[in-house]
Formats: sequence, structure tokens, C-alpha cells
Amino acid sequence: MGNPSHPVIIVVNAGSSSIKLSIFSVGDDEPPRLHTHGQLEDIGGHQPKMKLESAGGELLLDEHFGADEVPDHGAAYAKLREAVKERLEGFSPVAVGHRVVHGGTRFDAPVVIDESVKREIESLTVLAPLHQPHALAGIEAVERIAPDVLQVAGFDTSFHFHRDPLSQLTGLPYEYFEHGIRRFGFHGLSYEYIAKALVEEAPALAERRLVVAHLGNGASLCALHRGKSVDTTMSLTPLDGLPMGTRSGSLDPGILLYLLGRGMPLDELRRLLYYESGLKGLSGISNDMQELLESDEPRARLAVDFFVARIAEGCARMAVALGGLEGLIFTGGIGEHAAQIRARVCALLAPLFGVELDPAANGAERPRLISSTASRFEVRVLPTDEEGMLAEHVWRLWRERQSEH
Repeated sequence: MGNPSHPVIIVVNAGSSSIKLSIFSVGDDEPPRLHTHGQLEDIGGHQPKMKLESAGGELLLDEHFGADEVPDHGAAYAKLREAVKERLEGFSPVAVGHRVVHGGTRFDAPVVIDESVKREIESLTVLAPLHQPHALAGIEAVERIAPDVLQVAGFDTSFHFHRDPLSQLTGLPYEYFEHGIRRFGFHGLSYEYIAKALVEEAPALAERRLVVAHLGNGASLCALHRGKSVDTTMSLTPLDGLPMGTRSGSLDPGILLYLLGRGMPLDELRRLLYYESGLKGLSGISNDMQELLESDEPRARLAVDFFVARIAEGCARMAVALGGLEGLIFTGGIGEHAAQIRARVCALLAPLFGVELDPAANGAERPRLISSTASRFEVRVLPTDEEGMLAEHVWRLWRERQSEH
């Protein structure tokens, strides 16, 4: 399946219950080109499933497992390795990139992984418990399987690293900021990709004051100006900001003090905030937006209403940080596929910003420009590509290593 000496880069994106794996064909002067994409979903759940597709969309594998066959990420990595092994025959993996959610105060760009980088990633687990351990598991799995392969960590916080200190402050005393208690922001690889893609798709828009809405099981907003992060809704951890699939989003800290004061154990509180809140907790049904939109249950409608309202409020806040709003971009699983959510968010923003959608364009199978000619600014849908963005960084670092030797 290809030239036996042809190098490939593998990008691993480990979430709380899924692993995405992308294989990119590369060369010294050949930027990454997607070859194969796979994912294993519902890890530890009742119906784990794995798919592999070619870059052209050809289905190569569609396999379902019993609940006890993929109990954790270690088992998932083993399943994925077995599945892609024969499809990597004839190719030579030269580097593996890992999406790492939290980079703390140290990492403002992707880095080659060594023992000190691993220790730093592990030390940040308390700030991203749904993600850091799974990224580390992937790094260690590659170390066991292919110890000589270059490994690179790309951090979701890096894109927001150099924001103005004002947007990084909390209301705590300043010495807490000096000791690393600050608003980091996340989804950075997604926002970096959108900023890059806009330069090609809508170069004039790319220079303006934009809000990018990354809406999925994890959700946040980014205030973007000339391709740079100005502000964002997530904070010290990926819990803050918008309500999400199972995460609470912003809360009055007094609620946490109250629950702790009433004797709620810390582990129980952590589970409540990360796994039992958001759309799932409010609806009592599911964290799946499509399921909620199709439901007639009053609480399903309430959860969606809450989600939409918080997005619109967050957009207004981002507009203040930008000094105006000149464009809106939707991305992420919900942002790209839920026309109703886009329409409802824009309807709430209309009185403030004069935004207006074209219903036909918004309802298209593959929407792009969805605002009407009467709208004060453009509203677009752009599919994100975190794996492709990380692959470019890995390729650059790999080439640097090649030139050193």
C-alpha cells in the first residue's frame, strides 16, 4: 500500500472517551497529506466502535465491540494499533504527534517529548483530568512499541499563551497569577487551524474582529483579531465558560463552597462538574445534541435553550474584548452540523449586532457562508482540523531534526 520507504506522521487525539488517529503521508519537501483516519469511540462504554477511512472517504473498517472488550484507553490503543498495522505496511512512521490539552505556563508551542515534558504533562493532570492521563497513555504506548520514533506534543493552551495579561487574570490576589493560577484557554489547535483556513477562504474576513465558536461535547469561544487570540471563554481548566456535553461551564464559586461545606467529597464534586452536568445533567437524557433536538421532553428543550443563551452571551462578551464584532465562525461537531443551534444563536445576537442568516444557506448539507446579504457582517461555517494542524507542527519539527543530522 505505497512506497516501502515512504515516511508517515501519525497524529493521536485522545479524548475522555475516544481516540482519533490520523496517518499523514509526508516528505522532506512534502507537507502532510491525510492518508487514513480512524477513531475508536465510547471507550469504557456499552457500545465501543472503531472506524477507519481513507482520505477520500472510503470505509476501510467498521467494527463494533462488546462492553468488556474496550474497558479503557490502554485497550483502545491496542485495538487501533492492530487495526492500522496492516494498513501501514510499506510505510515508515517517522514521528507521532499527540494533542495535549494543558500546557500550563511552560509551553507556548509544540515541543519534542522528553522525560521533562512528560513530567510536566503529568503534573497538569489535576487541571485536565479528562484528557492529560490519556495523552500520557498514548505517549507511553508509542515508547513501548517504537522507542526510536520522534514524539511531539501539541498543546491546546499554546494558541492563547501570549494574550494580554488582562485577559488572563482572575479575581484572586495577583500573587496567584504569578504562581500560575490564570485563564489559559483551550481548543487552541482548532482555533489556530480556523485562523489559518480563513486566510485562504476569506482573506479580508481573516483580518477582522471575529468570534469563533467551537461547539461540540467540549465547547468554547475565542475572540480572534488578525489571526491572534484576544480572549476566550475557558479558563484555568476546560470546565469554565460555556455549558458542555457533561461539563458545567461557568459557576458561582459559592456553589462549590456550599457543596463542600455540606460535606460533598472532593471526588464526588469533581465527577459532578466533569461528568454529570452540562447538557446531560440539565436534560436528564443525554449529552448528544442531535438527540436533544429531536426530543419532545421539556428538560431537553430547557438544556438546549440554556446552551444557546450562554453562547450568545459569550459572543457579546468576546465582542467587548475585541472592541467590536465583524464576523462569526461556527466550528466543531455541533457548530458544523446543527443548523438549528446556529440559527438560534444568531437570532439572539441580531438585536445587538445586526446579524442575519440565509435559511437556505444555513440549512445546506455543507454550509459555508450562511449570512444573508442584509447581515451587518459575515457568518460562516468552517470545519476544523486539529489533527491536520498538529501534523504540520510535527512535520516542521521532524524536518528540523532531519537537517540537524
